[in-house]
This record gives sequence, structure tokens and C-alpha cells, in this order.
Amino acid sequence: MPAGQKEGPVTMAKKKIDEDALAEAYNQALALEKAGDIDAAVQAYEKVLALDPEDHGGAAVRIASMGRGETPVKAPDAYVETLFDQHAEVFEDVLVEQLGYHVPVLIRQRLQALGLGPFKRMLDLGCGTGLTGGTLRDIVEDITGIDISENMVEVAHEKDVYETLFVAEVEDFLDDNDEDAFDLIPATDVLPYLGALEPLFFGAAENMVPGGLFIFSSETLPDATMAGRPYMVGPHQRFAHSEAYVRERLAATGFELVEITDINVRMEDGQPTPGHLIIARLLAD
Repeated sequence: MPAGQKEGPVTMAKKKIDEDALAEAYNQALALEKAGDIDAAVQAYEKVLALDPEDHGGAAVRIASMGRGETPVKAPDAYVETLFDQHAEVFEDVLVEQLGYHVPVLIRQRLQALGLGPFKRMLDLGCGTGLTGGTLRDIVEDITGIDISENMVEVAHEKDVYETLFVAEVEDFLDDNDEDAFDLIPATDVLPYLGALEPLFFGAAENMVPGGLFIFSSETLPDATMAGRPYMVGPHQRFAHSEAYVRERLAATGFELVEITDINVRMEDGQPTPGHLIIARLLAD
């Protein structure tokens, strides 16, 4: 969950789940994890998964963050949706003011420095409350936003930044979309909830005009921690990706790298979160 937010039992209206039992199991697992009893915590999170197979509480990524079990290919959709629905109203205050998140501003700065733009059609993947859309509004004619959280999209809608907004999972949207192609696709704070990048990169390529720009941020960990893995779940339940894996997947999907910049994505427990800002261009067939 976003840093700065108090952890607690997951609430799920409209779900046929024994919420009391789930809350008890989740709190027990969380207490064991914080106490450092990893084996017992993993068993407790497995009980949580048995009660809630859709995994609204993100038990699978918490198990992976402790170095146990298989690394999931992505965070569960139910977890991401619940997480951001619960924090939509305070999202910007926490992320920008408390955690120093300025990736949308960094994107604008790099576009200006490279002399790229203006753009005709932008697809803002994981648009959230509209931070990226608002930052780039004056250099794009038409902006479409997509986010899995209905509450986040409602906040974005109130800003009157987007021509079109959709509530959907990013990879599903890219797979099903039949609108005109885009010449700019940013994805800020999306990769930390995805492990395998093939669906996202292929989806972006399929929805982009040749020469269009795909711009995204990623988080990473030291080489010794990554230990040759393309991606892993870090200690804060967010996916980290190796630079080599990102480069490899971009090339395999038909993109050329324009630039990759080392950045501090945000603060976490008072420490910077290292990552990258990547600008890639779709090559013509």
C-alpha cells in the first residue's frame, strides 16, 4: 500500500467472503511478518489466500517480498483495485507531498530537453488521479486515461483534464482497445505492480503509431539483491526490474531506446527509491 498509510484489515463490500475471518487472518499474518517470524507469516498469508482467492489484500506479493514462494507475474488485480480505491482521496497528498513523487514533472522536463512534442493523442496508462495528464495537458491535443480504480478515475474526471476516461485493467484495455492509435503513451507508477513486462510492452506497441513514444518509470534494486533475476518483489511489496530486462523486452517488442535516466522514484521510509525513467520510440515495421 502507499507508504504513509496505516496498514490494516482489508475491507471488501459486495464480496462473498467471511470478512471477520479474513480480517483476523490478515492481521495475524501481518503481526507475524512484522515480528520476523517468516515461516509462520507465510503460513498465515496462505490462509488469507484460502479465504480470499482473488487476493484483495495482496498476500501473494507479501509472501514474495519475504523471499518465499513463486514470484507472481503481476500484483493481483483485486489487490491493486482495492488498494487505490481505498486511498484515492488522499493519494496525491501522500504520494506527492509526503513521498516526493515527481515522475510526471520529470517526464515533461525530458520531453522539453529532447525537443519532443507536441503530440496528437496520448494514452495515460494507470492514470490515477490525473497527475501525468495534468502535467502534459498543454502539449497534447487529446488525452485518454485508463485506471483499474474507479475511485481514482472519479478524482481524475473532476479535474477535466481528459477527453476520455476508462475504468479497466491496463493490459486488458490494451488487448481489447480498437480506438485510433496513439503517438504518446506514458505509464507512470505502473511497473511496480507488474512483474513480467511482455503484455504491457506488446500492448503499448499494438496501440501506437510508428515513431510514437512510450515513456515509463520503473523501480530497481541493487544487482546483488536482484541476483540476475529480471524482476522481483521488493521489501515494500512493489516489483523491481533490472535495467537489462527492460532493455531486452523493449528491443523484442519493436522499440528503440531513446534514453534511460537514473531517478529517485519516491521516498520510502526516509530513503530514496532508485529507479529509471525510460523513453522508447516504436520503430516502423
